[in-house]
Amino acid sequence: MNDTTPAGDIPGLPLPLSGETRLYAIIGDPVAQVGSPGAFNAAFRRLGAKAVLFPVHVAAEDLPDLLIGFRAIRNLDGIVVTVPHKLAVLDFLDAVEPNGEKVGAVNAIRTEPDGRWVGGNFDGVGCVNGRAVAHALADAGVSRLRIVDVDAARRDRLADGLPAHHPGLAVETGAAEPEGFEVVVNCTPLGMRADDPLPVDPDRIRPGSLVVDVVLKAARSRLLQEAEMRGCPVQGGRAMLDGQVEAVLRFFGLGPPPVR
Repeated sequence: MNDTTPAGDIPGLPLPLSGETRLYAIIGDPVAQVGSPGAFNAAFRRLGAKAVLFPVHVAAEDLPDLLIGFRAIRNLDGIVVTVPHKLAVLDFLDAVEPNGEKVGAVNAIRTEPDGRWVGGNFDGVGCVNGRAVAHALADAGVSRLRIVDVDAARRDRLADGLPAHHPGLAVETGAAEPEGFEVVVNCTPLGMRADDPLPVDPDRIRPGSLVVDVVLKAARSRLLQEAEMRGCPVQGGRAMLDGQVEAVLRFFGLGPPPVR
């Protein structure tokens, strides 16, 4: 940044703040790593919205006090929720949309004109949460899904719950064996560090299969680089974040109506 660059031309900055500015927060623990402030504030500027999204680092034990205080802020129009608070905030909501009920967690809260808080989950749209991704893929019409997780109990809960919402979906669990699948999605943190092992052996991915990685730290994770070298189309974390931002903006009423 230099002294001659107008603030409005800098990516990620909102419009000039004023007494009319509407407030949005992203809450998490930690929160320094999130990309939402830059993405949302750039979107606010594009839309001409008098709004700003700011990061709030809050520990689990302090979450109730924070949310009680947030209720008193009359110009707070929404909250983006990241780990580890996506389950805990449910106790403070007045209503949850079906996408949140199905997943059992929310990542966005909207303030209604009457002051009620409504939660929704758009992680599957952006592919940043394993449980939400599974439901989103099923919503998109996949016929067969394999779920892999080092936590067997968590894996089995998800696998057992999917058929109730998606009759006809073939759900299986097992090892990270991608043979026979057209889409491979890494919903784990593996790839954030240079010495992380690969979540799946790229030699076992069929050429032409779409490989998706939720990792945001690098534009092309090692998994995506290996997949590209084997002739696979890939999608990285930034594209997924942009997709999630668009969906949440609609949920906040700052874009076309959300797709139900």
